[in-house]
Amino acid sequence: MQDQFKPSLWTRNPHLQTIFGSLKLRVGGKNEMTDVSEEMIVAAGDAHLLGYHSRQPGQQPKGLIILLHGWEGSADSTYILSTGRYFFRKGYDIFRLNLRDHGKSHGLNRGLFHGALTEETALAVDNITRLFPAGPSYLIGFSLGGNFALRIALNRFLPSPSRLREIFAVSPSLDPYKSTLAIDAGFPAYRRYFLAKWKRSLRKKQHCFPDLYRFDDILHHDTCMALTEAIMPYYTDWGSYLDYFQRYTLTGDVLASLALPVTIFTSEDDPVVAVDDFYRLPSNEYLRIHIQRYGGHCGFLDPFPWGCWYERRIAGIIENHENNA
Repeated sequence: MQDQFKPSLWTRNPHLQTIFGSLKLRVGGKNEMTDVSEEMIVAAGDAHLLGYHSRQPGQQPKGLIILLHGWEGSADSTYILSTGRYFFRKGYDIFRLNLRDHGKSHGLNRGLFHGALTEETALAVDNITRLFPAGPSYLIGFSLGGNFALRIALNRFLPSPSRLREIFAVSPSLDPYKSTLAIDAGFPAYRRYFLAKWKRSLRKKQHCFPDLYRFDDILHHDTCMALTEAIMPYYTDWGSYLDYFQRYTLTGDVLASLALPVTIFTSEDDPVVAVDDFYRLPSNEYLRIHIQRYGGHCGFLDPFPWGCWYERRIAGIIENHENNA
C-alpha cells in the first residue's frame, strides 16, 4: 500500500487537485451504487435527515460505509459518489447521509442548519449503523463533514460501545473561523462557489418556511464572513459569530478525549484548511494523522483525475482490520 501521496509533477497544483476533486467527470460511467440506492429518512432525535442506502445485491456485505459530505455539498457530491462507488465495488453497503438543509432536505426540519449540530448528526449515524448490526461500520467525513465525524468520534452522543469500528476524516476543518477567512481571501472561485451555493440553500429554506425566514435583506453580502455575521440573528443561542464558530472548533486539546479510532488525511497545500492546526493536535492512542505535501482540499487524485489516493489508503486500513479480526 502506497503510504505517501506522490502525484505526477503536473498534477501537484493544489487548486487543480481541489477543483477536479469535485468535477463530475470523476464519476462518469456506470455507478452500481446509485443504481440500487434507496432514499431513507433517518430519525435524529427531534430532527430528520435524508440519506440513501445502497445494499449489496444477492450477497452478504463486508460491512457498512457511511459517507458525510462537506459544507454545501450533498449525498450526490462527486467525492461522495466516487468513494461510495469504490467501496460498493469492494463489497460494502453504502449509506450517503445529508446534513440538515443539504441535498433535497430543506423541508424536513423547521430549524436552520448550522455547523454545531453534532447531536442530531451523531444520532442519525448511530441509527444508520443499526441497518447492519452484524458487521463492522465505518464513517468517512469530508471537509466540514470531517469536522462532524471528529466530533462524533468523541462519542458524547453515541451508545457505548459504539457500532462504529473506525472514523476517517478527509481534509477536515479544525478551525471553521480560519477556514471561512481562507475561503474569502483565497482563490476567488472558492468564495463565489460557496456563496452561490449557500445563498441558493437559504432561498430554498425560505421557500419551505416563509413564516420563519426572510433572507432577502442579507443575500447581498459578497463574502462568507459577512453573510455569517448577518445571519447570526437567526441563531439565538449565540451572542456572536465568534461564539458560534467556537462551538465546533477542534484545535487545542479538544480531540484529546477521543473514544473511537480516527484517521485523518490532510495536506500541507490545502487552500481552505490550515495545516499548522494538525501539527499541534495532542497525541492520542486513537488518533492517526497522515499529512501529505500535496493533495489540495479533498483532492488526492492519482492517477489524475480518476484515481483517488485516500480511497486506497482507507481500503487498506479497513482490510487490515478485517484480517486481524
